Amino acid sequence: MNIKKISLFVLILIFLSCSKDPKSFVPHLNGYWEIEEVTLSDGSKKSYNYNDTVDYIEITDGLIGFRTKLKPNLSGTYETSTDKERIEVKIENDSLHLMYSTLYSNWKETVLNADKDKLLIINTNKDMYLYKRYVPLNLE
Repeated sequence: MNIKKISLFVLILIFLSCSKDPKSFVPHLNGYWEIEEVTLSDGSKKSYNYNDTVDYIEITDGLIGFRTKLKPNLSGTYETSTDKERIEVKIENDSLHLMYSTLYSNWKETVLNADKDKLLIINTNKDMYLYKRYVPLNLE
């Protein structure tokens, strides 16, 4: 095992061992999110200084919702994709899972942390996505 994989494994363990009650993450999922950084399973990282799209997540009290891609305009509005990924939120084994489904695929992601400003998700490939709350540009 190389040093990057060991580092990633240790990082995941730290997040999981210090995790809060996964139910506490649910209220923070709703809203506009943009990717800040991706840490791939091999330990390599990619930072995103600019995103031309943001993810909009909406989860209801019934723990069902959707995610869609939006493209912010300079006028403060959004161009939206007609594609929506259905999400079902499940708590299993003390973890919060997002179960996605579309007409073409199904997949699962695990929320490692969520608060009012940050969202950290890991997928089944062990790639971690760090999102920050999207703040629209203010040109005034």
